[in-house]
Amino acid sequence: MLMDYKGNVTIKIDGIAASAASVIAMAGTKVLMSPVSMLMIHNPMTVAMGDAGEMEKAIEMLGSVKDSIINAYEIKTGLSRAKISHLMDAETWMDAHKAVELGFADDILARPSDAIPPQVQPQEEGEDDDDPDEQEEKPKAMLFSRKQVNTTLMNKLQHRMAAQAAKINPKVKERSVADIMARLDDIKKFM
Repeated sequence: MLMDYKGNVTIKIDGIAASAASVIAMAGTKVLMSPVSMLMIHNPMTVAMGDAGEMEKAIEMLGSVKDSIINAYEIKTGLSRAKISHLMDAETWMDAHKAVELGFADDILARPSDAIPPQVQPQEEGEDDDDPDEQEEKPKAMLFSRKQVNTTLMNKLQHRMAAQAAKINPKVKERSVADIMARLDDIKKFM
């Protein structure tokens, strides 16, 4: 309905546009995000009950829903369907800068210049703005992937556990799975 409206539709995201809200936001002629807002995309989900036939219907329905959601994101962003699908698979959270970078949003909301306190007012023309030490760094865009966070956490836990095991029994050397299996086979011979 928003896309059928003959006038311009401006969507302003001032908090979190997650899941279905991110799809609705794509209908805007212009999508603006607050610098502190987030946009999240993920695969569609459902709850199903029944026999194998019912489960197959649910899987088919989820595939159709995902295609429909990808259509909305593709129209707005111009990204490839494969790229969007991967972002959805990873349950991706984007800050305003990343959303603009990827095309999910058009711009970042800003305070009107008369609302900016005097000490933060833009420099007047003729003031020295060539000093690199006084240049503000552009904020870095943020992209969050639940899958990446889980992988990083598991890797850190694995390294920490190995370090603790080495402290507990430093004489034990790391062994490959093949070495352990060979040792188990030797033990079995005596049983």
